[in-house]
Amino acid sequence: MKLAFISDIHGNAIALDAVLSDIKAKNVDKLFVLGDICYRGPEPQRALDLIRSLDCDVIKGNADEWVVRGVQQGEVPGHVLELMNKERDWIVSQLSDESVDYLRELPTQLTLDVEGVIIQAFHATPDSLFEVVPPSATDETILEKLVKTDADMFIYAHIHKSYIRFINGKCIVNIGSVGLPFDGLNHASYSIVDINKGTIQTSNVRVSYDVQKVAEQYKNVEYPNAEMMSNVVLNGRL
Repeated sequence: MKLAFISDIHGNAIALDAVLSDIKAKNVDKLFVLGDICYRGPEPQRALDLIRSLDCDVIKGNADEWVVRGVQQGEVPGHVLELMNKERDWIVSQLSDESVDYLRELPTQLTLDVEGVIIQAFHATPDSLFEVVPPSATDETILEKLVKTDADMFIYAHIHKSYIRFINGKCIVNIGSVGLPFDGLNHASYSIVDINKGTIQTSNVRVSYDVQKVAEQYKNVEYPNAEMMSNVVLNGRL
């Protein structure tokens, strides 16, 4: 069975279009979404509508929680708190009330049994929507923060930098970001896990899309932080 995991769309519906086309071409059997659907992008409602049209399992990310209740002190550096809440207010103004309610009710993790392979998926860690576990973390830190069960694979997002590691017989995958990659490559990122008769193949996929068009969208819709977000999209880094 071929599974695709996507996350951190951040209202970049053009990048999401490209990823969904790539997933369709690869004949994926099931798709899973690990959160951060709307916040910080120029097309929050269209991005959410696309995700909901897929009729797939979706879990909550920290940015979905921010859309619901705002960004709180201590969750981001103090000097950007006011601006990030201005961005959040703009996002909410673009969403229907029913869309915000949908984000509010999302679960926070998934446990899958695929042909006897147990996969645990979450946005940041099993215990937090906000904690950062970077690619440079030690094996000990990854085991402490991410490996909380006897699952075979642990799949997460949040950090916008994809990687695959094997530690003590466990496979840890970060799937990167569809809408706002931070690793210097301005291509949308997602992951595929292919399980077939005991064989497991996992890969991180990068998909090109029209970053210039998205950068222009931020300005055209008068997004509150347009210049910075346009540069993130164009350069693939924060």
